[in-house]
Amino acid sequence: MTAKIALFGLLAAGAVFVTMLPVGSSDLSTERGSGARVRPMDLSEFSETRPGRSLDLLFIHHSVGGTWLADPGPERGADCIFETHPNGGGLRRALEEQGYTVHEASYGSRIGQDTDINHWPPKFRDQMKQILTCQRQDSLLPDGQRNRIVMFKSCYPNNQFIGPGTLPGRTDEAERTVANAKAAYSALPDYFELHPDVLFVCVTAPPVAPKIEPDALWKAVVRRIIGRPTPEEYLLSGGRFAREFNNWLKAEDGWLKDYPLRNVVVFDYYDILTGEGGSDLLKYPTGDGYDSHPSSKGQRIATAEFVPFLNCSVRRAGLVDEVGG
Repeated sequence: MTAKIALFGLLAAGAVFVTMLPVGSSDLSTERGSGARVRPMDLSEFSETRPGRSLDLLFIHHSVGGTWLADPGPERGADCIFETHPNGGGLRRALEEQGYTVHEASYGSRIGQDTDINHWPPKFRDQMKQILTCQRQDSLLPDGQRNRIVMFKSCYPNNQFIGPGTLPGRTDEAERTVANAKAAYSALPDYFELHPDVLFVCVTAPPVAPKIEPDALWKAVVRRIIGRPTPEEYLLSGGRFAREFNNWLKAEDGWLKDYPLRNVVVFDYYDILTGEGGSDLLKYPTGDGYDSHPSSKGQRIATAEFVPFLNCSVRRAGLVDEVGG
């Protein structure tokens, strides 16, 4: 009898809750950003003009990076290396116009296959020689030629943080906590310091789309009864942790504060695509707001920001002379 009473109680609570459940999809695009603005590395003393000589650049990326590089147009390419794409941001063309020679590694290659946050320490530890000589996928540059710039970016699932975690975190742990992400990135400067003549550009992972399908009715009832967060609450919480982590990456007093060289910089792609802090989620989604692949508009905004950023960064790193270089 006691068990039956408990069961009826749960059902009654669920029935009451059903009337309070949201109907249709949830759109969180109007949610404001959670993080205070942080002071990034100051590049203002360096010229934004194009370098005076060609520099080989490798970008290790997956789908979002592939569309960022591509020109706008119909989808043409394979393994997320696109010539054109509907979401194209024109970055490859913009970089080539500045004199950079752009190389790529993505899906289907040993260098580009794994790009989650926990993959970066073993990749830069074990594959640095291949990274510095990569031309396209696993094909290598001619003998004696090296990439002088290495861009690397994780994709948007890496901003789906589940919580703060426990410091100091683990570099090899796939669980997406802020502590584990910080541990993984904290291991990287040791590998970068071995190559002072190479500029390493950390591109923060893009944000997650603001729309999400709500739970089925029965799942929503069960979640509320047992006190579990809703998908919307998970999404907003993950965005707040993403903001915290990416702020730490780019802050002047964050990730690189004790790094002695000038060959590592952080481009906050995440912040740009959130409308520069207007949200913790993607301001330029596709798929009617459900798809975390940024639109061409968002990608083109990032391109306009990245080109002068890179020109300043190569001068800061000493890859070209400040005067006339």
